[in-house]
Amino acid sequence: MVKLCVNIDHIATVRQVRLAEEPDPVAAAVICELAGAEGITVHLREDRRHIQDRDLYVLKKTVKTKLNLEMALTNEIVNIALDVKPDMVTFVPEKRKELTTEGGLNVIANKTALKKAIKKLHDKGIIVSLFIDPDIDQIHVSRVLKADYVELHTGKYADSKNEKTKDRELAKLQKAGSSVIKAGLRLNAGHGLDYRNVIPIASIPGVEDLNIGYSIIARAVFVGLDKAVREMKRLI
Repeated sequence: MVKLCVNIDHIATVRQVRLAEEPDPVAAAVICELAGAEGITVHLREDRRHIQDRDLYVLKKTVKTKLNLEMALTNEIVNIALDVKPDMVTFVPEKRKELTTEGGLNVIANKTALKKAIKKLHDKGIIVSLFIDPDIDQIHVSRVLKADYVELHTGKYADSKNEKTKDRELAKLQKAGSSVIKAGLRLNAGHGLDYRNVIPIASIPGVEDLNIGYSIIARAVFVGLDKAVREMKRLI
């Protein structure tokens, strides 16, 4: 059964607009779990634009399901992950000027640094996922690097403006998903998924976790976080 991991970054985004104490992402995580989410995802960015270090440490103590830390491949963030010991880390690309993650991590170009970081994390018992585009070569190198999971970047599918393009991108994801399973890796997916486009992705054979954030938080503005999570759970 496909599991829902809710990304709560944008709860912290609202808080940081005013540099206030509310809304509290830790409280949001509790609501998401009570509504049926099987995991909580946060991205500790280098510029700390939303999630802060303290959030991460408190979430580690309070999350009862699974805490997935999205992170850039930098010494600073890797060291924080080694200290916090989340259940899973997901390496993602990161650029200061981007509004949101723009594509998958190039594991081929970062092979040497990833190999070292993955070993350090594995030595601490932390599961490692690599957020990549649906590309066979990237999947192959992910296997060589001994990652535990691959998370397929679904952004091009989610952003498709017409059905022909969407079908083409979905086919790429389906083919890549099959390749991930054949490579002996475990499969997650995420980015840009919402209430209108999630079902085909949830139907890809072998998908375990869907990481979804923005659309759930946006829906929560109108119906509340509990209901928004439950609605997404029903769809997947």
